[in-house]
Amino acid sequence: MLKRFTLSCTFFLIVLFPTWATQVLVAMDNTQKDHLKAYGVVYWVLQHQQTADWLLNYRGGSFAFPHTPAIENELRVRGVTYEVISDAQYNQILTQIAAPDSNMDVVKLEKAPRIAIYSPKIKQPWDDAVTLVLTYAEIPYDLLFDEEVLEQKLLKYDWLHLHHEDFTGQYGKSARWQRSQEWFRAQQQESEALAKKYNFAKVPQMKLAVVKDIKAFVAGGGFMFAMCSATDTYDIALAANGVDMVDALFDGDGIDPQAQQKLDFSKTFAFKDFTIISSPYDGEFSSIDNQRRERDIYQDNDFFSLFTFSAKWDPIPTMLTQNHEKTIKGFMGQTTAFKKQYIKSEVIIMGETKAANEVRYMHGTIAKGTWTFYGGHDPEDYQHVPGEEPTDLALHPNSPGYRLILNNILFPAAKKKKPKT
Repeated sequence: MLKRFTLSCTFFLIVLFPTWATQVLVAMDNTQKDHLKAYGVVYWVLQHQQTADWLLNYRGGSFAFPHTPAIENELRVRGVTYEVISDAQYNQILTQIAAPDSNMDVVKLEKAPRIAIYSPKIKQPWDDAVTLVLTYAEIPYDLLFDEEVLEQKLLKYDWLHLHHEDFTGQYGKSARWQRSQEWFRAQQQESEALAKKYNFAKVPQMKLAVVKDIKAFVAGGGFMFAMCSATDTYDIALAANGVDMVDALFDGDGIDPQAQQKLDFSKTFAFKDFTIISSPYDGEFSSIDNQRRERDIYQDNDFFSLFTFSAKWDPIPTMLTQNHEKTIKGFMGQTTAFKKQYIKSEVIIMGETKAANEVRYMHGTIAKGTWTFYGGHDPEDYQHVPGEEPTDLALHPNSPGYRLILNNILFPAAKKKKPKT
């Protein structure tokens, strides 16, 4: 009788407290209904002082964390596919990942990074892929611009995205046809007022100071992510380091005739040996960007391939390339792709279009910090035109191109491992 009572009590306790259901697995392969919102849930977990495991190369770069009713509810509300598994099942997964012959690893995510988006405060006729995906994934961020950077407010953050900005002080160059537009005049007035406030004679001088402050942020351990024209114009400004390469149309005086010879490529993050394009009537800033007329690639055959890295030996590029697809649809921007011959040898290339000998996605380090450059404007809008409606990511919840952005968001949360020797 006592034995039967004990068995009944044991069964009752198991039903109420199922010890096998202690882990949540968020698979990131093709079984996932909403890859983008899954990143938002992981960020939410970190916000609530809990840790998560990033299972590199396991089912598309899956996530796992201890089960709680609150986490399960959050997954349900956001429409993210998940499994509740036992400790024993999870240990089997960890054993599979740890096998010496498997190209997988586990990275512990510990703290939600503080995110800043560099963007002007005035209304603009274009959107930004990073703010779109952060909003969709429900990941919080703050906006800041030149004034906040110059006042050292960037130091409060871990992660910075550079908006599609022109750091050379030429107002994007392609906007030359829109100089009569109200938004353009407002942007110019804002920049000129800020330059005057901080005692810079010209906007290009102020932009250089901003670029240098951002470089100091990265060197001190920050993470910088840039897309489109914020990639090459950032490095061009660093290389010029105050040399006047801006036409009088933009800054009121002429170009230094020795500007090209005075470039210092040792100061740049990614690029070397490029030639600047000083004409105000040419939408390109330099020879870095692989222009459409040079690429001979169009929407129906524009793809780039992600590299596969060793998860156990190269965890950083492995994290940044986690995906359920290895071939990604290409997309254009003012800066679409980077010509290989202008990329420094120490840069880690993570995505390329071999047919065009171009790089679309790359990564590197500066002192204690890291940066990533991603060519193009919007991974789900092949050729975005200013004034178009922004992309509705509810129609693209499994976008592999947008996943690359969110990989970068979570990277600063990763616990740093001692290098293997």
